[in-house]
Parts: sequence; structure tokens; C-alpha cells
Amino acid sequence: MASSLTKDSATPGTPGPEKTFFGHPRGLATLFMTEMWERFSYYGMRALLPLYLVAPGGLHLSAATATAIYSVYLSLVYLLALPGGWFADRVLGPRRTVAVAGAVIMLGHLTLALPYAGSFYAGLGLVAIGSGLLKANISTMVGHLYDGPDDPRRDGGFTVFYIGINVGAFVAPLTIGTVGENVNWHLGFALAAVGMALGLAQFLLGGRYLSPRSDVVPTPMSQAEKASTLRKSALWAAVALVFYTVVGVSGHYTLNWVMVPITVAGLVIPVVVLGRIKRDRTLDRAERSKMSAYIWFFVAAAVFWMIYDQGGSTLSIFADSSAKNSVLGWGFPVSWYQSVNPVLIMALAPVFAALWLALARRGKEPSTATKFAFGLILVGLSFFLFLAPLAIADGGHKAAALWLVAIYFVQTVGELMLSPVGLSVTTKMAPAKYASQMMGVWFLAVTAGDATTGLLSIAGVDLNKTGVVALEAVLAVAAGIAVWMYRKRVKALMGDVN
Repeated sequence: MASSLTKDSATPGTPGPEKTFFGHPRGLATLFMTEMWERFSYYGMRALLPLYLVAPGGLHLSAATATAIYSVYLSLVYLLALPGGWFADRVLGPRRTVAVAGAVIMLGHLTLALPYAGSFYAGLGLVAIGSGLLKANISTMVGHLYDGPDDPRRDGGFTVFYIGINVGAFVAPLTIGTVGENVNWHLGFALAAVGMALGLAQFLLGGRYLSPRSDVVPTPMSQAEKASTLRKSALWAAVALVFYTVVGVSGHYTLNWVMVPITVAGLVIPVVVLGRIKRDRTLDRAERSKMSAYIWFFVAAAVFWMIYDQGGSTLSIFADSSAKNSVLGWGFPVSWYQSVNPVLIMALAPVFAALWLALARRGKEPSTATKFAFGLILVGLSFFLFLAPLAIADGGHKAAALWLVAIYFVQTVGELMLSPVGLSVTTKMAPAKYASQMMGVWFLAVTAGDATTGLLSIAGVDLNKTGVVALEAVLAVAAGIAVWMYRKRVKALMGDVN
């Protein structure tokens, strides 16, 4: 990226001649590259994960168990974003927390690279912990580079940062996926560790360009609070250790002893957090009304992510066993399907941004509730579309790769209708008291959706069956229609937020 670092003294808000990154503060290059390499490692490993779990040369698990592990892993990543933000706010500050996160993620990928089942699950846990720590804080550090919310470069900076995410997500399956599938699974996981190592090195070397605010611990814990937190953490860790030791020694241990508690937590914690905020008596009437409206969006998002995130599990496992995985006679690894979404995001995101702006100028931009409704309907339609390749496979034939590409395309359009809109409405509707925590609450919608998928898989539901796929499709479309029908009521609850 050296060619993009230029001398610039005319950029608004940039004092004096200094190096910039596409007209933005030099620190954005550090965070861009760090996030790009972290996403490279994360999405590369994620593309391999369900395939490795079912492969005869991998763990050789059933499709249902693989989907459950994949879903529980994703729900855990987003669940840990909430304590990840708390850890930075109370203990280390964003910058040091991200450095620790990078090291933990790298160690996790190295552990995944070891050819042992026990170490594999430990590696998944480490990557989830590190991702939770990083996800909650690196975006905050991007915001620190600018002079408050009114800095004219701020939105553009986040757009450049978002490009870094999708570049990493696009390249990862093409490289890590190819190595893992065609050479050696564990070498692929090791390559993910190399990616995170490059990201961590970039972060440490470019740290001097970051804002001093990123070193600040906003609400540091007192010594008494630290001692109390340490005692409680040690107590719960000891309880878990004793419990699982007893279960293991007694011969009753199975993966469900780990997956079920995490899955239940993924469903219960979002409900508890939203309920606590909703019942807070210190919120004024307008804030409580907005939280009532937000619950609609939260539930809609959970349904959306429940189906959308199966693109990396249910669809990937189907492609591995029942798709041709070739175009015009040219074959490709199954993991390459995971590059379809990021390249579509990069192509379509500017189109949607321009569309909303053009409609807003004419006073015809759809409301947030309407966008959510169409996002849900589209993700439901993607699973109705999935019924076609399922029928082809049931007939004893291999489904064409373009069926899966079409499904990913419809899901991506739905994502652009819902995901960025959800991020925006979360910041707009958050009560002042919970301004920082509400972004973690938004991520909990992903946790709830993935936990639901995990619970179904643990219960033995085959998510590749026609009836189950059709039921999920009907659920999403029905939820979308419900949001659309009640859009005026939701709009009234939102108050001054569109």
C-alpha cells in the first residue's frame, strides 16, 4: 500500500504536510492492513472449517454435527465481542487489547494446525476469544483517528476500512482454501496463522500512527474491582474445570456437553441484555419507545443471520457432496464459494449507497423497517431457490455451481438491505447511556441466529433436507411480511429516527 501514502496538506482536518492514506490519517493504513490480514486468516479458516469437519481425512463427522460446531463457533465469536469491548474499556484500552487479540488469534490458528482432535477444538476456542477481543475494538480505533463525528472524512474512512475487510475475505478462500483442500488441511490452518502474524506485525510497526486516544482506558477498574473480578473468574473457571473433569472421568463426555451450554447462552444472553436495557427506569419515554422498536429489528436480524450464515455451513457441505463445482469444465475447490459474497459486496455496496442517496434526494428513500422487511424476504427467497439444487441432488444428479452462486447473490442483496442499515439504526436508536454497548447488542443478533442453527443441528435436524430448508424460507418471508405490515407502528415507536 506504499503507493497510496502521499504528502498532503490540503486534506480537511489534517494539520500540516504529512503522509496520508487515500487522503485519510496515516493510522488508517495500519488498521486497514491489520483488519485485512485478520479477516484473511478468519475467513480462510472459516471456509475450511465445515469441509474439514466432514472430510474422511479430517474429523469425519456427520453433516449435522459439523453444522452445529460451525454455528456454535460463529455464535461464540459474536457473543465474545461484548466482553471484548468491556475488557478494553475497563482493563487494557483498545490498542493493547487489539495487540493481545492478534497474538491469541495467531496462537489459535497454530493450534488448529496441529493434527490432533483435542488441540483442534482448543484452537477454535482461542480464535473465537481473539476475534471477540479484536472485533469490538478495531472499529473504535478507526473512529479515534478523526476529529469527532462531524469530521468530513469519517464516513469515507470507515468505507476504506470496510474494503479492507472484504479484500481479506475475498482472497482467503482462494489461497487458504486451495492449500487446505488440495495440499493439506493443517497446512491451510497454518497459512491462516501466517496471515494473522502479518497483520499483527503491521499493527505493532505502524502503531505510532494511531491516535493517542486508543491507548486510553476509558473507565479503568479500581484495585478492589480487579481483585473481585479475578476472584469471580477464578471461581467460575474452577467450577467448569471440576465439572468437565468429572464428566470426562465418568465416561459421559461428548461434544454436546460444551456445545449445548454455549448455544443456550447464545439465546439467553441477548434476551437478558435487551430486557435489562428495556426495563431501565432511568431511560426517558422516548428512549424506551425506541428500544421497543429496536426489538423488532433485533428479532428480524436474528432470523436473517440464522439463514444467511448457513452459506458457510449448510450450503458448503451441500456443495462438497452434491454440486459439480466447475464452470465450463474448469473445476475449483469448494471453499472458493466463500469468495463470492465479498466480491459481490465490493461490487454492489457502492450501487446501494448511490441508490439510497438518489432516493433520499427525491424524498422516496424506504424506511428502515421497509429495508429490513425486504432483506428478510430476500434471504427467505434464497432458500426457496436452494430447493432447486436440492431437488436435482435428490434425483441423483450433481447441481450446477451457478445455482449456488445465484443463492449467494440473492443473500448478498438481502445483506446490503439489512446489515449496514442495522448498524446505522443501532447507533441512531441507542440510548445515550448505552451508546457504546448497543453495537455489542447488535452483534448479539448474529449470536442468537447462529445459536438457533446450532441448537437445531445438535437436536439432529438435517438442515440439508428439503422440508427444513422450505420451512426456514417460509419463516424468513413471513417475518419480512410481518415487519412490512407493521412498519407504520414500528416507525411511530422510532420517534424522530427514520
